[in-house]
Amino acid sequence: MRPKRRPAEILELEIEKLGTEGEGFARSEGRPVLVPEALPGETVRVRLEAGRATLLERFGSSPDRVPPPCRHFGGCGGCVLQHLAPAPYSAFKQRLVREALGRQGLGAVAVAEAIVSPSGSRRRTVFEARRVSAGIVLGFHSRASRDVVDLGECPVLQPALSGLLPALRLLLASLLVVGQSAGVLATAVETGIDLGLELPAEPGLTLLEALAAFAERHDLARLWWRTEAAEPMPVAQRRPVQTRFGAIRADLPPGGFLQATAEGEATLLAAVEAGVGSARRIADLFAGIGTFTLALAEGGAAIHAVESDGAALAALTASAHRAGLVRVTAERRDLEARPLLPAELARYDAIVFDPPRAGARAQAEQLAHSGVPVILGVSCNPATFARDAAILAAGGYRLEAVLPVDQFLWSSHIELVGRFRRMRSG
Repeated sequence: MRPKRRPAEILELEIEKLGTEGEGFARSEGRPVLVPEALPGETVRVRLEAGRATLLERFGSSPDRVPPPCRHFGGCGGCVLQHLAPAPYSAFKQRLVREALGRQGLGAVAVAEAIVSPSGSRRRTVFEARRVSAGIVLGFHSRASRDVVDLGECPVLQPALSGLLPALRLLLASLLVVGQSAGVLATAVETGIDLGLELPAEPGLTLLEALAAFAERHDLARLWWRTEAAEPMPVAQRRPVQTRFGAIRADLPPGGFLQATAEGEATLLAAVEAGVGSARRIADLFAGIGTFTLALAEGGAAIHAVESDGAALAALTASAHRAGLVRVTAERRDLEARPLLPAELARYDAIVFDPPRAGARAQAEQLAHSGVPVILGVSCNPATFARDAAILAAGGYRLEAVLPVDQFLWSSHIELVGRFRRMRSG
């Protein structure tokens, strides 16, 4: 039998701290209760039902509370901390990293103050679009549901991206029927906006002509579409879709990964370049389109880039060739299924790894048995980074320092870069 659900309760709670998702954390009879939009030190009255708390009343305000800059805050799930002042917000991001490391026995590691990207700087996003009887709803998912909040603007995004919202609604009205949904991937780079549409069905000739006209009218660098699990299909390529890593122009394939803000990317690059120091033979693992490969190769080092995604690796190779970076080599390889082994790692003075959110457990296990002098780990997930860091520490590496880099303003997400140094053989 399923346990009986508790009836709804009205509780008065004292908020102790911020939880890992940015909600106020309180306790009731020993049970943790998470309260959206509540801050430490505040007393609140909530309705608790099915494990979820709804804020009914707040008695007084924390001195750290500030007016949210966006009218959609509270409904839109994109931001959870617009009501928190900058200094405690930055400290919260730093604390997320410290606590993740502490859970793996690495609590003594020095964690720097978080570097926070400013508002209006995020250069890539994914909107959700739905056709309802009243028209197109376009924006982000609402908090704790799959409903879509219809955005008028977004202070996190570069203005060029949020400025496309009205025109996108008109375009999507011609592509979707009632009940259908679509994804909109928008990325702003130096050469313009790269716009991708994830559609429920292939567009016919008339709609393809409308998409090409849209790209022309709004001066897009590129417009492409795809259906579920299909390869991207370009409709209009008006200019190369390129960004810069250091002074090197880099190609971005449709749907390719790019760091969320230019400011955050520059911070990560500077930390990696400082971390590898004078190393002349470097492997860049999970290399993507070459964020670190191309910038490091510009300094004259020999870089071996390893990446599983064929389109990303092809873009990296093309960018390196165009720039005349003859000391860049590339290898397509799934590092989770087939990590580089200690014998392969032995040829490098430094390793850079920047895995997806799941981390790099398999590769970390091999690195732990290697003799590579310096390792730079970049991560978008403190929990999996800390797990991998503990593996390296057990093999004789010391995590010297960690720098949190916040590219997802007012969210509970945080990226970081950590520097490891070989202390003893594994």
